[in-house]
Amino acid sequence: MGDHPKNSRKLWRKPKRPLNYDLLNEELYVLGTYGLKNKRELWKAHTELSRIRNQARSLLALTQDVRARKEPTLMKALTRIGLVKETSTLDDVLNLKVTDLLSRRLQTIVQRKANFKSPYLARQAVVHGHVLIGERTVSIPSYTVTVEEENLVTLAPGVELGKIRPPPAPEQAATEQQPQETQPAQ
Repeated sequence: MGDHPKNSRKLWRKPKRPLNYDLLNEELYVLGTYGLKNKRELWKAHTELSRIRNQARSLLALTQDVRARKEPTLMKALTRIGLVKETSTLDDVLNLKVTDLLSRRLQTIVQRKANFKSPYLARQAVVHGHVLIGERTVSIPSYTVTVEEENLVTLAPGVELGKIRPPPAPEQAATEQQPQETQPAQ
C-alpha cells in the first residue's frame, strides 16, 4: 500500500486504545466543537501534530550549530500557518494541542468570521463553494489557512447564508396556486 499512485498512503493513525472512555468523550467533544465529519479527520490532525512535535524533538537532540541552522525553518513554517508566534521556542511547539491545529482550518475560520451558529453550517458553506480566499473558491473544509490568507477569507458575492427566505405574500401565493385556464381542444 502506497507504492502505486492509485494506492496512496493513509494520512492518519488510529489511537492505540480506541475504547478508552475518557478518550471517547474527549473525541466527541472535539468533533462537535469543530464540526468534524468523522473521527478520521480528528486522527489526521493528531497525526499531523505528532509529525510537528517529532520534528521539534529531533531538533532539540541536535548540536547547537546544526540546530541554529534548522530551527528557523520549522519556526517560520509554523508561524506562517499561525500555530506559534515569531518569538516562540521549541518548547512552545511541543506544547501545541490538536485544538490549535483545528482552529486554523478553513471551516473554523469561516464560522468565526461569518458568525455561523454552528460549525456544520460553516462546513456546508465551504463545501458548496460559497467561500472565497482572495479571488479563488476553496471548497475543502480542512484547508489550513495561513495568517496572510486569513484576512482574505470572505463569502461569495450574492450569497445570503443563514437568512431564511420570507414566505410569499398571500395574494402571490393564491395566484400561484390557481390552475392555469386551459383552452378546450378543437
